[in-house]
Amino acid sequence: MSPPRDPVNLWFVVLPDTLLLDLAGPAEAFRLANQQCARRGLPPSFAMHFVSPAPQAVSSVGLALEGLTPLPSTLPAPSWVWLLGRPGEARDVVQQEPAWLATRDWLNRTLGPALGTPASPHRLLTVCSGALLAADAGLLAHREATTHHELLDDLARLAPHCKVQGNRVFVQDGPVWSSAGVTAGIDLALHLIAEVLGEGPASAVAQVMVVFHRRGQQDPERSPLLAGRRHLHPAVHAVQNAVVEAPGEDWSLARMAALAHVTPRHLTRLFQLHAGVSPRQHVEQVRLVLAGEAHTGGMTREQAAELAGFSSTRQWRRARTRRTDSVPAPSDPRPDVPAR
Repeated sequence: MSPPRDPVNLWFVVLPDTLLLDLAGPAEAFRLANQQCARRGLPPSFAMHFVSPAPQAVSSVGLALEGLTPLPSTLPAPSWVWLLGRPGEARDVVQQEPAWLATRDWLNRTLGPALGTPASPHRLLTVCSGALLAADAGLLAHREATTHHELLDDLARLAPHCKVQGNRVFVQDGPVWSSAGVTAGIDLALHLIAEVLGEGPASAVAQVMVVFHRRGQQDPERSPLLAGRRHLHPAVHAVQNAVVEAPGEDWSLARMAALAHVTPRHLTRLFQLHAGVSPRQHVEQVRLVLAGEAHTGGMTREQAAELAGFSSTRQWRRARTRRTDSVPAPSDPRPDVPAR
């Protein structure tokens, strides 16, 4: 795990009636990510700020949130601005009140120009109906975005030049990330933690939050890095996290068993029971997906194989063949016919 040189500034914009879980869910995920950094002797990777046009706001559940700081006049790099949801229909969310208007003006003046800069270090992130505020500020024009399924038509009305995406957990379009319902903000936070710190720390955060079934932009379990994580067994999670963090190391069954503080035979039973694969299969799956991503990202086959922990491209090819042969394509149920 190698955190960024400078911590990411997270600006959570709190307005009256802010959905408390939209705020607390992602914020707690980033707090736990910093905790993972501390356990590794590293400085925090995320600096959280809770900002508002007023020093206090009453949340959706009636809890008063105090000590909020003013909307910043400038954004240090890198800054990620979070717009959070409010309960109700669009007419309840989009209120031409002082707090809404002040935030909309601030977004136009401070964040909007920064998002249009090539290679901008800044990002806009929305949770649930927070996308409606971004739309009202004109920040979603000519971009793809999503929101809560009950508000998709309202988002299209507010941002007629936005390509609204339905049935998506979250959507990325350049520096703009939008997520759907309340808990989708946690999914988005975990995805961003993995992007900054790696899959190992992100999986550890998910384990603490008991949200092992992490969802992504497309297929929720497309990647083997996320598969087999919907369980509560700490020993299996410890091995899975360690392999993801250092896939190139020598992960013998004995070493993995020692890490889990169980016998090799018992570890194999635990993996089959809780993850649905053997420990060795898990290692191979992780290496396969990392090698594939590295090669797609521009590395040569030799470089990608070495990075992922394969001794050669030939070993990588054999592992890929084993994986393909063991999972028949939906259109061909015969397990003895390799997919082309």
